[in-house]
Amino acid sequence: MARTNKQRGRDVHGILLLNKPAGATSNQVLQHVKRLYQARKAGHTGSLDKLASGLLPLCLGEATKLSGYLLDADKTYEAICKLGITTTTGDTAGEIIATHPVPEISRTAVEKVLERFRGEIQQTPPMYSALKHEGQRLYKLAYAGVTVERQPRCVTIYELAAGRFTEDELELRVRCSKGTYIRTLAEDIGRELGCGAHIKSLRRTAVGPFTAEQMVDAAELERLAAIGTGALDAKLLPMDSVLGNIPAVHLSESMSFYMRQGQAITVPRAPTQGLVRLYDQRDMFLGVGTILDDGRVSPKRLVHATC
Repeated sequence: MARTNKQRGRDVHGILLLNKPAGATSNQVLQHVKRLYQARKAGHTGSLDKLASGLLPLCLGEATKLSGYLLDADKTYEAICKLGITTTTGDTAGEIIATHPVPEISRTAVEKVLERFRGEIQQTPPMYSALKHEGQRLYKLAYAGVTVERQPRCVTIYELAAGRFTEDELELRVRCSKGTYIRTLAEDIGRELGCGAHIKSLRRTAVGPFTAEQMVDAAELERLAAIGTGALDAKLLPMDSVLGNIPAVHLSESMSFYMRQGQAITVPRAPTQGLVRLYDQRDMFLGVGTILDDGRVSPKRLVHATC
Protein backbone atom coordinates (compact mmCIF):
# COMPACT_ATOMS: atom_id res chain seq x y z
CA MET A 1 0.00 0.00 0.00
CA ALA A 2 1.22 3.52 -0.74
CA ARG A 3 0.06 6.95 0.40
CA THR A 4 1.07 10.20 -1.25
CA ASN A 5 2.36 13.27 0.51
CA LYS A 6 2.93 16.07 -2.02
CA GLN A 7 5.78 17.54 -0.02
CA ARG A 8 7.59 14.36 0.88
CA GLY A 9 6.69 11.75 -1.72
CA ARG A 10 4.79 8.50 -1.46
CA ASP A 11 4.79 6.18 1.51
CA VAL A 12 5.56 3.06 -0.51
CA HIS A 13 7.04 -0.02 1.15
CA GLY A 14 8.81 -3.08 -0.19
CA ILE A 15 11.94 -4.57 -1.75
CA LEU A 16 13.02 -3.98 -5.35
CA LEU A 17 15.61 -6.35 -6.80
CA LEU A 18 17.35 -4.15 -9.34
CA ASN A 19 19.69 -5.39 -12.04
CA LYS A 20 22.30 -2.66 -11.63
CA PRO A 21 24.07 -1.80 -14.87
CA ALA A 22 27.86 -1.59 -14.93
CA GLY A 23 29.18 1.97 -14.89
CA ALA A 24 26.60 3.41 -12.48
CA THR A 25 27.15 3.83 -8.75
CA SER A 26 24.77 2.21 -6.29
CA ASN A 27 23.68 5.62 -5.06
CA GLN A 28 22.98 6.86 -8.59
CA VAL A 29 20.62 4.00 -9.35
CA LEU A 30 19.06 4.28 -5.89
CA GLN A 31 18.21 7.95 -6.43
CA HIS A 32 16.85 7.19 -9.90
CA VAL A 33 14.59 4.44 -8.56
CA LYS A 34 13.48 6.69 -5.71
CA ARG A 35 12.40 9.34 -8.24
CA LEU A 36 10.59 6.81 -10.43
CA TYR A 37 8.66 5.49 -7.44
CA GLN A 38 8.19 9.01 -6.03
CA ALA A 39 9.18 7.37 -2.76
CA ARG A 40 9.59 9.31 0.44
CA LYS A 41 12.30 7.02 1.73
CA ALA A 42 14.68 4.57 0.04
CA GLY A 43 18.02 2.92 0.70
CA HIS A 44 20.27 0.18 -0.62
CA THR A 45 21.66 -2.79 1.25
CA GLY A 46 25.37 -2.25 0.77
CA SER A 47 26.94 -0.71 -2.31
CA LEU A 48 27.98 -2.65 -5.39
CA ASP A 49 31.13 -1.44 -7.16
CA LYS A 50 30.55 1.08 -9.94
CA LEU A 51 32.01 -1.23 -12.59
CA ALA A 52 30.05 -4.23 -11.29
CA SER A 53 26.60 -5.26 -12.45
CA GLY A 54 23.86 -7.46 -11.11
CA LEU A 55 21.66 -7.86 -8.08
CA LEU A 56 21.23 -4.76 -5.95
CA PRO A 57 18.33 -5.02 -3.48
CA LEU A 58 16.74 -1.62 -2.80
CA CYS A 59 14.52 -0.99 0.21
CA LEU A 60 11.63 1.44 0.01
CA GLY A 61 9.80 2.98 2.96
CA GLU A 62 9.58 0.86 6.10
CA ALA A 63 11.68 -1.83 4.43
CA THR A 64 14.75 0.37 5.04
CA LYS A 65 14.50 -0.71 8.69
CA LEU A 66 15.36 -4.24 7.58
CA SER A 67 18.24 -3.43 5.22
CA GLY A 68 20.81 -4.59 7.75
CA TYR A 69 19.67 -8.19 7.36
CA LEU A 70 20.73 -8.10 3.71
CA LEU A 71 23.90 -6.16 4.47
CA ASP A 72 24.96 -9.07 6.68
CA ALA A 73 23.83 -11.74 4.18
CA ASP A 74 26.00 -14.01 2.07
CA LYS A 75 26.57 -12.99 -1.55
CA THR A 76 27.35 -14.78 -4.82
CA TYR A 77 29.41 -13.33 -7.66
CA GLU A 78 30.58 -14.25 -11.14
CA ALA A 79 33.92 -12.68 -12.04
CA ILE A 80 36.35 -12.63 -14.93
CA CYS A 81 39.96 -12.19 -13.82
CA LYS A 82 42.49 -10.77 -16.26
CA LEU A 83 45.81 -12.50 -15.62
CA GLY A 84 49.21 -10.89 -16.03
CA ILE A 85 48.18 -7.32 -15.17
CA THR A 86 47.80 -5.61 -11.79
CA THR A 87 46.16 -2.22 -11.35
CA THR A 88 45.89 0.39 -8.63
CA THR A 89 42.24 -0.39 -7.95
CA GLY A 90 42.22 -4.13 -8.57
CA ASP A 91 39.89 -3.67 -11.57
CA THR A 92 39.84 -2.01 -14.98
CA ALA A 93 39.20 1.46 -13.51
CA GLY A 94 42.72 1.75 -12.14
CA GLU A 95 46.08 2.51 -13.66
CA ILE A 96 48.33 -0.39 -14.57
CA ILE A 97 50.96 -1.04 -11.91
CA ALA A 98 52.76 -3.96 -13.49
CA THR A 99 52.51 -6.52 -16.26
CA HIS A 100 53.89 -10.04 -16.12
CA PRO A 101 54.02 -12.87 -18.61
CA VAL A 102 51.41 -15.50 -17.83
CA PRO A 103 53.07 -18.89 -17.49
CA GLU A 104 51.47 -22.06 -18.75
CA ILE A 105 49.04 -22.91 -15.97
CA SER A 106 47.11 -26.15 -15.87
CA ARG A 107 43.58 -26.41 -14.51
CA THR A 108 45.01 -28.66 -11.81
CA ALA A 109 47.38 -25.88 -10.74
CA VAL A 110 44.50 -23.39 -10.69
CA GLU A 111 42.47 -25.75 -8.52
CA LYS A 112 45.34 -26.10 -6.04
CA VAL A 113 45.53 -22.31 -5.72
CA LEU A 114 41.78 -21.90 -5.32
CA GLU A 115 41.75 -24.50 -2.56
CA ARG A 116 43.95 -22.20 -0.45
CA PHE A 117 41.23 -19.54 -0.48
CA ARG A 118 38.25 -21.69 0.48
CA GLY A 119 36.86 -21.50 4.00
CA GLU A 120 37.85 -18.83 6.50
CA ILE A 121 40.62 -16.57 5.22
CA GLN A 122 42.28 -13.33 6.24
CA GLN A 123 41.75 -10.52 3.75
CA THR A 124 43.15 -7.00 3.81
CA PRO A 125 40.57 -4.48 2.54
CA PRO A 126 41.73 -2.48 -0.51
CA MET A 127 42.47 1.23 -0.32
CA TYR A 128 39.86 1.78 -3.03
CA SER A 129 36.94 0.85 -0.80
CA ALA A 130 34.17 2.63 1.11
CA LEU A 131 35.60 1.75 4.51
CA LYS A 132 36.49 4.69 6.71
CA HIS A 133 39.77 5.70 8.35
CA GLU A 134 39.45 8.47 10.93
CA GLY A 135 36.19 9.57 9.33
CA GLN A 136 37.49 9.56 5.74
CA ARG A 137 36.49 7.06 3.07
CA LEU A 138 39.51 5.00 2.04
CA TYR A 139 38.89 5.55 -1.66
CA LYS A 140 39.02 9.33 -1.16
CA LEU A 141 42.38 8.98 0.57
CA ALA A 142 43.57 6.66 -2.20
CA TYR A 143 42.62 9.13 -4.94
CA ALA A 144 44.54 11.79 -3.00
CA GLY A 145 47.61 9.55 -3.08
CA VAL A 146 47.40 8.61 0.60
CA THR A 147 47.84 5.02 1.77
CA VAL A 148 47.01 3.97 5.32
CA GLU A 149 47.48 0.71 7.15
CA ARG A 150 44.45 -1.61 7.07
CA GLN A 151 43.95 -4.50 9.43
CA PRO A 152 43.22 -7.91 7.88
CA ARG A 153 39.70 -9.18 8.43
CA CYS A 154 38.34 -12.70 8.61
CA VAL A 155 35.91 -13.56 5.80
CA THR A 156 34.51 -16.89 4.64
CA ILE A 157 34.60 -18.23 1.09
CA TYR A 158 31.89 -20.89 0.99
CA GLU A 159 32.33 -21.69 -2.68
CA LEU A 160 35.12 -20.86 -5.12
CA ALA A 161 34.94 -22.54 -8.51
CA ALA A 162 36.78 -21.99 -11.77
CA GLY A 163 34.82 -21.72 -14.99
CA ARG A 164 36.22 -20.91 -18.42
CA PHE A 165 40.00 -20.71 -18.37
CA THR A 166 42.12 -19.29 -21.20
CA GLU A 167 45.77 -18.30 -21.40
CA ASP A 168 45.12 -14.91 -19.78
CA GLU A 169 41.59 -15.00 -18.31
CA LEU A 170 39.99 -16.99 -15.52
CA GLU A 171 36.28 -17.09 -14.75
CA LEU A 172 35.34 -17.54 -11.10
CA ARG A 173 32.13 -18.20 -9.20
CA VAL A 174 32.33 -17.04 -5.60
CA ARG A 175 29.85 -17.48 -2.75
CA CYS A 176 31.11 -15.61 0.28
CA SER A 177 30.32 -13.92 3.56
CA LYS A 178 29.72 -10.22 4.03
CA GLY A 179 32.79 -8.01 3.85
CA THR A 180 34.54 -10.05 1.14
CA TYR A 181 36.29 -8.04 -1.57
CA ILE A 182 36.31 -9.93 -4.85
CA ARG A 183 38.94 -7.55 -6.26
CA THR A 184 41.28 -8.46 -3.42
CA LEU A 185 40.52 -12.15 -3.88
CA ALA A 186 41.41 -11.90 -7.58
CA GLU A 187 44.64 -10.07 -6.78
CA ASP A 188 45.62 -12.69 -4.20
CA ILE A 189 44.85 -15.56 -6.60
CA GLY A 190 46.88 -13.86 -9.33
CA ARG A 191 49.78 -13.46 -6.94
CA GLU A 192 49.66 -17.16 -6.06
CA LEU A 193 49.57 -18.05 -9.76
CA GLY A 194 52.75 -16.03 -10.19
CA CYS A 195 51.50 -13.49 -12.69
CA GLY A 196 49.17 -11.06 -10.93
CA ALA A 197 45.56 -10.35 -11.84
CA HIS A 198 42.74 -7.84 -11.70
CA ILE A 199 38.97 -7.97 -12.16
CA LYS A 200 37.89 -7.49 -15.76
CA SER A 201 34.18 -7.84 -15.01
CA LEU A 202 32.08 -8.60 -11.95
CA ARG A 203 28.43 -9.54 -11.62
CA ARG A 204 26.50 -10.25 -8.42
CA THR A 205 23.95 -13.04 -8.80
CA ALA A 206 22.62 -13.61 -5.27
CA VAL A 207 22.16 -11.74 -1.99
CA GLY A 208 20.77 -13.68 0.97
CA PRO A 209 17.48 -15.30 -0.13
CA PHE A 210 17.34 -13.37 -3.43
CA THR A 211 18.68 -14.54 -6.81
CA ALA A 212 19.35 -13.00 -10.21
CA GLU A 213 16.22 -14.59 -11.69
CA GLN A 214 14.12 -12.15 -9.63
CA MET A 215 15.84 -8.98 -10.87
CA VAL A 216 14.18 -6.11 -12.71
CA ASP A 217 16.09 -4.17 -15.37
CA ALA A 218 16.28 -0.38 -15.29
CA ALA A 219 14.69 -0.23 -18.77
CA GLU A 220 11.72 -2.23 -17.51
CA LEU A 221 11.25 0.21 -14.63
CA GLU A 222 11.21 3.11 -17.08
CA ARG A 223 8.50 1.37 -19.10
CA LEU A 224 6.43 0.68 -16.00
CA ALA A 225 6.84 4.25 -14.76
CA ALA A 226 5.20 5.46 -17.97
CA ILE A 227 2.20 3.26 -17.12
CA GLY A 228 1.90 4.46 -13.54
CA THR A 229 3.00 3.90 -9.98
CA GLY A 230 0.69 0.91 -9.65
CA ALA A 231 2.69 -0.96 -12.28
CA LEU A 232 5.89 -0.10 -10.47
CA ASP A 233 4.52 -1.19 -7.10
CA ALA A 234 3.67 -4.60 -8.55
CA LYS A 235 7.41 -5.26 -8.89
CA LEU A 236 8.03 -4.81 -5.17
CA LEU A 237 8.54 -7.83 -2.95
CA PRO A 238 7.02 -7.81 0.55
CA MET A 239 9.21 -6.56 3.38
CA ASP A 240 9.35 -9.90 5.16
CA SER A 241 10.98 -11.53 2.11
CA VAL A 242 14.26 -10.05 3.41
CA LEU A 243 14.18 -12.42 6.36
CA GLY A 244 14.38 -15.66 4.40
CA ASN A 245 13.88 -18.75 6.54
CA ILE A 246 13.64 -17.04 9.92
CA PRO A 247 10.70 -18.77 11.70
CA ALA A 248 7.35 -16.97 11.89
CA VAL A 249 5.38 -16.24 15.07
CA HIS A 250 1.69 -15.28 14.87
CA LEU A 251 0.29 -13.12 17.65
CA SER A 252 -3.20 -12.62 19.00
CA GLU A 253 -4.73 -9.15 19.05
CA SER A 254 -3.71 -8.54 22.66
CA MET A 255 -0.20 -9.89 22.06
CA SER A 256 0.17 -7.60 19.04
CA PHE A 257 -0.91 -4.61 21.14
CA TYR A 258 1.76 -5.19 23.78
CA MET A 259 4.38 -5.99 21.15
CA ARG A 260 3.72 -2.62 19.48
CA GLN A 261 4.21 -0.99 22.88
CA GLY A 262 7.71 -2.45 22.97
CA GLN A 263 6.95 -5.07 25.62
CA ALA A 264 8.24 -8.65 25.69
CA ILE A 265 5.44 -11.21 25.71
CA THR A 266 4.92 -14.93 26.23
CA VAL A 267 3.88 -16.71 23.04
CA PRO A 268 2.85 -20.38 23.25
CA ARG A 269 4.87 -22.75 21.03
CA ALA A 270 7.30 -20.02 19.97
CA PRO A 271 10.90 -21.01 19.10
CA THR A 272 13.27 -21.22 22.06
CA GLN A 273 16.04 -19.02 20.65
CA GLY A 274 17.08 -16.71 17.83
CA LEU A 275 15.14 -14.26 15.68
CA VAL A 276 11.51 -14.57 14.60
CA ARG A 277 9.22 -12.90 12.07
CA LEU A 278 6.23 -11.32 13.79
CA TYR A 279 2.67 -11.26 12.40
CA ASP A 280 -0.49 -9.93 13.98
CA GLN A 281 -3.95 -11.53 14.16
CA ARG A 282 -4.66 -10.40 10.57
CA ASP A 283 -1.44 -12.01 9.33
CA MET A 284 0.09 -8.55 8.82
CA PHE A 285 3.86 -8.35 9.15
CA LEU A 286 4.94 -6.47 12.29
CA GLY A 287 8.71 -6.81 12.14
CA VAL A 288 11.46 -8.82 13.78
CA GLY A 289 11.49 -10.21 17.30
CA THR A 290 14.09 -12.02 19.36
CA ILE A 291 13.70 -14.80 21.93
CA LEU A 292 14.89 -13.82 25.41
CA ASP A 293 16.59 -16.18 27.86
CA ASP A 294 13.31 -16.63 29.73
CA GLY A 295 11.51 -17.70 26.52
CA ARG A 296 9.54 -14.50 25.97
CA VAL A 297 9.43 -12.80 22.58
CA SER A 298 10.82 -9.28 22.57
CA PRO A 299 10.50 -6.73 19.73
CA LYS A 300 13.79 -6.08 17.94
CA ARG A 301 12.86 -4.12 14.82
CA LEU A 302 9.22 -3.25 14.19
CA VAL A 303 7.62 -1.71 11.11
CA HIS A 304 4.35 0.18 10.99
CA ALA A 305 1.42 -2.24 11.16
CA THR A 306 -0.39 -0.29 8.41
CA CYS A 307 2.26 -1.18 5.82
